[in-house]
Amino acid sequence: MSRVVVVGCGGVAQVAVAKCCQLDDVFTELCIASRTISKCVALKEKLQPTTKTKITTRKIDANNFDEVVALFDEYKPEIVIHCGMPYHNLVIMDACIKCKVHYIDTAAYEPENVLDPEWRKVYDKRVKDKGFHAYFDYDSFQWGYDKKFREAGIIGLLGCGFDPGVTQAYVAYAAKHEFDTIDTIDILDCNGGDHGYKFATNFNPEINLREVSAPAAYYEDGKWHTLPAMSVKREYNFDGVGKKDMYLLHHEEIESIAKNFPDVKRIRFYMTFGQSYLDHMRCLEDVGMLSTTPINYEGKEIVPIQFLKALLPDPASLGERTVGKTNIGCIFTGKKDGKEKKYYIYNMCDHQESYLEVGSQAVSYTTGVPAMCGALMILKGLWNEKGVHNVEEYNPDPFIEALDKYGLPKSESYDPVMVD
Repeated sequence: MSRVVVVGCGGVAQVAVAKCCQLDDVFTELCIASRTISKCVALKEKLQPTTKTKITTRKIDANNFDEVVALFDEYKPEIVIHCGMPYHNLVIMDACIKCKVHYIDTAAYEPENVLDPEWRKVYDKRVKDKGFHAYFDYDSFQWGYDKKFREAGIIGLLGCGFDPGVTQAYVAYAAKHEFDTIDTIDILDCNGGDHGYKFATNFNPEINLREVSAPAAYYEDGKWHTLPAMSVKREYNFDGVGKKDMYLLHHEEIESIAKNFPDVKRIRFYMTFGQSYLDHMRCLEDVGMLSTTPINYEGKEIVPIQFLKALLPDPASLGERTVGKTNIGCIFTGKKDGKEKKYYIYNMCDHQESYLEVGSQAVSYTTGVPAMCGALMILKGLWNEKGVHNVEEYNPDPFIEALDKYGLPKSESYDPVMVD
């Protein structure tokens, strides 16, 4: 018997809920909580006839501490799987501490208002001290919750999607089974899907466009190196997808891997983008539509990027029309038994197969399935060290076995083409 709250009801949350309901012997009761209650009710009506999991719904503002605490006090969940906006991570973590509830999210905290003076002080110090400019990081806020989570006797599992998440489990798996020492890690995220729109984002537009437009960064020889956004391009031939242009980005798992595997000499992250996407993004940025600074329009205050989000297709609606595959994984170099070695571990996920199973495209699927698997690890007691942790800090074997079983099987290569 277990009770789980899933916060959010977008594409990722819908996958996580659907996958939990497939394991109704473990996830026996589940509450879908979101500010858009109509989405929660529609998902419940879709899934309830297919599962023994008892599904309930609740309207909450995830940025309202009292509302979140009231839900937890009433429902008494063992775990909350936060699939909503990362703006709300800290509020939900505070509520989990108060109510002694395990916490899982899929992305690092970042603020909704990047001009907030208090947050800006923390951000400016981090840029000065570490050198990367992304609005998200772990060290400034979420890692600082570790002591409180330990004292409460609960687990805070950070970034349990695919990247971050599975990519870190792949690092732990490689370190455990394939290498004595790891020298370099390249994380490659390829979405070879085609949804037919001239411009749309495959996950939340606010987060996606912030991430892509930020300066790039990688970690090498113990320090961060920052470059202009989208200034480093490589072509790579991805299994199941073909040749794609990919660009160096900063991503949150670099920070976490660098902390937990300090002997790795270099960590980079690449993501694929089509030219049409980049052209649209640059134009929107040039005219101010990616700005997070509120402006006054006809007597009302609006945030340009939030207005743009309202105009773009909902990522949760892309599933039916998206075809192709994703390919996400990690390429390693290092040594085993004194010999140089290369290794590539990755997953390919088909958009249409994902849609036929759970009604969502593969980008949501590859994030929602790991979130469910992380909850499974905690509920089964396979991951039980209390405190705030990233995925790579736990035993990767049962997690990767669950991914293999529940929809995201790994592939491996021992002679991969390297990224120059």
